[in-house]
Amino acid sequence: MSTGTGSPWLHRFAVGTAVSTWLLLVAGALVTSNEAGLAVPDWPLSYGSWMPPMVGGILYEHGHRLIAAFVGLLATILALWLWRQEPRRWVCHLGLAAFLAVVTQGVLGGITVLFLLPTPVSVGHACLAQLFFCTTVSLALVTSPGWKPSAALFDDTGTPRLSSLALLTSAATFLQLLLGALLRHGAVGITAHLMGGVAVVACVGWVVTSVYRRALAALPLGRTARWLLGLLMTQLALGGAAYWSRLATRNASQPEPVMVAFTVLHLAVGALVLAAGVVLTFQSYRWLKPISTARDFSSLAQKATP
Repeated sequence: MSTGTGSPWLHRFAVGTAVSTWLLLVAGALVTSNEAGLAVPDWPLSYGSWMPPMVGGILYEHGHRLIAAFVGLLATILALWLWRQEPRRWVCHLGLAAFLAVVTQGVLGGITVLFLLPTPVSVGHACLAQLFFCTTVSLALVTSPGWKPSAALFDDTGTPRLSSLALLTSAATFLQLLLGALLRHGAVGITAHLMGGVAVVACVGWVVTSVYRRALAALPLGRTARWLLGLLMTQLALGGAAYWSRLATRNASQPEPVMVAFTVLHLAVGALVLAAGVVLTFQSYRWLKPISTARDFSSLAQKATP
């Protein structure tokens, strides 16, 4: 497996793109939580201008558009940079996927405004945002100096494989974020979201326990597993706070700051939980091999020895 040794600036730029994308998620959550999705009725302009007065809901909606445009520019530069300098074709394709995702995301954002927030499009917009974020995080990971070939590949002796558990955890977390988006748009009730939360807790507990039972905590994926567990615990607390604040302010004439704050934090940390699961999946496939495969390589090496 070949790897790009390119400039460390490429990795730093990828990290900056991922951080900016997370901030874009926060900005989008502020739009939804403040019920400002239709504060600007036209697109791509805002009241026929590139820079309308930043007051009221316009501040959140047009601010979200400005950050989205900036992130789109970053994703475009990153994709071009990868195709110019990165020798691993799959990483270049991942960069292209990020570019296509951000373009599609912009179009979906426009459709949500022009068609007055149709639920399927709004939910799709929210879910694609999470996938785009995970793609930028993955690019930051695989362009890092620590992501390079190594002979020190470790056997994964457990069943199921840790990579499969990490992938299952990522899928369950994404499904939970989908249920959260459906809940925010009134398409499902709180029960479905709570059941999704139970599934995520079970998956995270399973994968983190497996890391320690298989004596893999010293590897880079051990640190990721600890982050995953800590983020999940924070997310559960924020979920309870968000639900309490929504109940406490349900009779308010407009969204209250306490409700907005907890809801936005809940979404933002949920994105980090998903990203941690994706990083753990990448690391599991990178560092771990099935024990049978490792033995096969060992036998081949012995046969090749004169």
